[in-house]
Formats: sequence, C-alpha cells, structure tokens
Amino acid sequence: MVLFMQGRRVVRAEDLAARFEINIRTVYRDVAALGEAGVPISGEAGVGYCLMKGYQLPPVMFTAEEASAFFVGGELVKQFTDASLQGPMASALDKLRAVLPRERQDHVEKLVSRTIVRGRMGRATPDVAGQRWMVTVQQGVVLRRVLRMAYRGLDRDEDTQRDVEPLGVVFYGGAWYLVGWCRLRKGIRHFRVDRIQRLELLPITFVPRVLPVRVWFHRHAQERAQRESYATLIEENQRDGGAEYTLYSYSLEWTAQWLLSFGERAEAVAPAKLRQLVRAAAEKIAAKHR
Repeated sequence: MVLFMQGRRVVRAEDLAARFEINIRTVYRDVAALGEAGVPISGEAGVGYCLMKGYQLPPVMFTAEEASAFFVGGELVKQFTDASLQGPMASALDKLRAVLPRERQDHVEKLVSRTIVRGRMGRATPDVAGQRWMVTVQQGVVLRRVLRMAYRGLDRDEDTQRDVEPLGVVFYGGAWYLVGWCRLRKGIRHFRVDRIQRLELLPITFVPRVLPVRVWFHRHAQERAQRESYATLIEENQRDGGAEYTLYSYSLEWTAQWLLSFGERAEAVAPAKLRQLVRAAAEKIAAKHR
C-alpha cells in the first residue's frame, strides 16, 4: 500500500480497496496500522490519503516475474507505438536491466529472446479476466520445463490433456500464443493462452527438438518467410535473385511442406533429408496433375 501511495499524490480509499481487492473498512484498518508503525500518512475526508513529503521507502528489488513483465511490455511498445515512446522505453529498460542481479538478468534475457511480437493488434477478443497463465508459461519457456495443460480448442466442447515442451511465446492477431512441441500430437503446435483451462509446471526438463536447416528464398518471398517463421533472416549467400539462410526447424516434415508452398521461390539446401522430403512431396503433387 505504501508503494502504491508513493507513486501517486493523492489516493482515495476506494482506489486502495479496488487495487488490493479488499473492502473499505479493511483499508481504514490497514492505513491506521501503517500510521501506528511510523509511516507518515495524512488523510482528509472526501479527498484521500497521501504520504508526507520527503518520505520514501528504501529501493525495492524486482522479482524475476516483475522484471519479465516490464520487458514483455517493452516489446509491445516497440511494435505498437511510434519512435516518441520507443526511445524512452528502451532507455528505461536499460536502467532496469542494470540494477537486476545477474541471475535475473539471465532470466529476462532468455525470456526476451523467446518472445516475439508480430503484426497488428488484430480482431481477437481474448478473455483478459480469465488469463492467468502467462507467468507459468514464461517459467516453462525460460526453465525448459514441460507444461501439463487442459486445452480447449476453438471448435471443441471438451478439453484435451496435453504435455507440451514450451519453446516460446508469440503475440499476433491480438492474442498471446504458446509455441511448443505437443507430446500428444507429436508435433509443433500453437496454443492460444486464454484457451488454456488448467496449467501445471512439471519438474521435467527437456532438450529442444531443433535442427538447423539451410534454405534459399527469392527476394520477393523473404518478407513472407520472415513473417511466417518468426525468425530474423540473416543473409548468408546471395544467388539467383535471392539469398540462403540458416533457420532452426522443429519438424523437417513440416518445413518441407512450408517450403513447397513458396513454389519456385524457395529451395531446401540442407540437410539432404529435407531436400528428399520436399522432392517426395512435389512428386506426389505432380502425380495428381498428370
């Protein structure tokens, strides 16, 4: 309550009750207890409470979850605001990063590297009041621990029980998604966070199922490739009106189908198995059109 008042000039009892989900009588009792403990709070009927000028709490250290919330918010600011806010936000996050202990800096770095914000806000209408899973999802992503969930798809009336190896979180279309390897479906899946019904962080760690693949994209296909792969394409070798890139794949079969959707504007370069999968899929398509 002192922190809440310290960041505001005047705070009404109703504001404190709403913020901490307590009733007005409890607010009066807690404020009186703070006064007895030596916190200089002044109050005026019909106006509100305020801390006496000059009173400050000692610096308070952020938890890993609080710091993560700031940095994820920073990613949203970078995507959905203009340069007038992006500069101050970047500066504020640098200051926050500087005061964090090393282990919390590492926690934040891992989370930020596995969090992607793409596209516009979109038309999705997630149940914000029902979303209570993001912290647990983030812990699974950072700690590489399996998540056990009850998940309800868009057109389903029943939940499915799944164990998921969380790989990252993505914001697009106005909603947050968990990207992970589903042990039930044995493949990469996107789970909209507000459709998770129950969630548990298991004491089971995992090694990400990723393979480096080398692909070529024509210059007219590169924007789509970056958008759909949620990857920063780093050009490695220019040729034939495009360039080669290294990406990380969680499924060679899925990657083969994805590359095939680009037609002649994409090529699987390596590994050889990926080239074989693309060729086999292309031959099946060609056979249907003879």
